[in-house]
Amino acid sequence: MNRFRFSMTVLQLACCVVIAKAQPSAVPATSTLFLEGVVSTNLNERDMAISPDGLEMFYTLEANQNAFSAIVRRHKTANNTWSAPEVASFSGQFSDLEPAFTADGKKLFFSSNRPLTGIKTKDFDIWVVEKQRDGSWSVPKNLGAPVNTSANEFYPSPATSGNLYFTAEYERGVGKEDIYVSAGQGGTYGPSVALDTAVNSKLWEFNAFVSPDEKFIVFTSYGRKDDQGGGDLYISLRDTSGKWLPAKNLAAFNSPRLDYCPFVSFDQKAFFFTSGRHTILAAHEKAIGYAALLKAYTGVSNGSENIYWVSFESMMKAAK
Repeated sequence: MNRFRFSMTVLQLACCVVIAKAQPSAVPATSTLFLEGVVSTNLNERDMAISPDGLEMFYTLEANQNAFSAIVRRHKTANNTWSAPEVASFSGQFSDLEPAFTADGKKLFFSSNRPLTGIKTKDFDIWVVEKQRDGSWSVPKNLGAPVNTSANEFYPSPATSGNLYFTAEYERGVGKEDIYVSAGQGGTYGPSVALDTAVNSKLWEFNAFVSPDEKFIVFTSYGRKDDQGGGDLYISLRDTSGKWLPAKNLAAFNSPRLDYCPFVSFDQKAFFFTSGRHTILAAHEKAIGYAALLKAYTGVSNGSENIYWVSFESMMKAAK
């Protein structure tokens, strides 16, 4: 084999490896890093949203200490791999996070501290962009009152009915942070109401994903007796009368670190969530060198937030 052909073969193999890493694989039966080294890296990635047609992906890239966050977009390419990441067209100037699609894929909700006018940031509100005919996204629109208030509103989750679920810290709530729903119709919303104590408690409940048909809700709570340490994922099913049943800890997917930002793909094949779990040891049998230290600190599982996924079937089995 001549040197040119050998070089081309090596290059082709390298390209195949890159493509394979960006290629969606079968949904695992146990919690696994989602596209390790591609989406889940040694940076802080969180709150996944994939469009109903499976062609667009949005997630948040966040600086340490919540200093700044931007929504990142990827799209499916012709060879069925995910494109390189880019900051979403509507993001990058202010702190934006927690994207959520409507079931028809025509709208994307998110939370942002962007101002209504000017450049001075404000509290976090819920905003929405709409898909244009050319496939681009519109200029963000603030939902306004009664959904948004002078307090923070986070983690929107729109239902097919038009109802919008979100997280807020209101004095009128059940606990220290609660999950609310605002009844929606035709793009307008009614007063927000805290979910009952089957979901909310006197503690912290936040970042809820509600299925489009409102048959189940997955959320995080911190401080409950069965919490594994940093805040756990819980699920509540809805009975035929529309009543939320007492939430159950999804223990199989939780860790001593914060586990949150749930999302279920629209085809109900995959369950995604964010976690800051890591593989860094607290002590070593022998002192380690600088190279090993650097490898641990800069690796994917270095304690930065990553996105995990597992089969929806596994999640529902854990809910029973």
